[in-house]
Amino acid sequence: MIVGIGVDLCAISRINDAMSRHGDCFPKRILAPKEFAELNRLNHSMKAAFLAKRFAAKEAVAKALGTGIGRGFGFRDVTITHDELGRPAVVLNTENASLSATAQYRTHLSISDERTHVIAFCTIESN
Repeated sequence: MIVGIGVDLCAISRINDAMSRHGDCFPKRILAPKEFAELNRLNHSMKAAFLAKRFAAKEAVAKALGTGIGRGFGFRDVTITHDELGRPAVVLNTENASLSATAQYRTHLSISDERTHVIAFCTIESN
């Protein structure tokens, strides 16, 4: 049974502007430690697109959960990973009390990007 659906569209230029204004403070607020390490391995020209994908994905997950960002759920409570083929996956921090019930959920995430924008779509279903 589908529990929630979320979608988010993000302009890469907006993320690039935030990175220019705030330096590493912005990605550190958005990314989990593993994601931040992955960001730092990229060349400069790819960083804004990477961060835009993570931002859109996390917003889509928050919308699918029905919480949004900031109501007991923060950007760092979710890590976006990918398998060897590049398929994205969602890892929720179930140590966060408001997310403990999500251990019973399966998430499905799709991320697509073009030169200027990124879109992410998340579906959450109960096991």
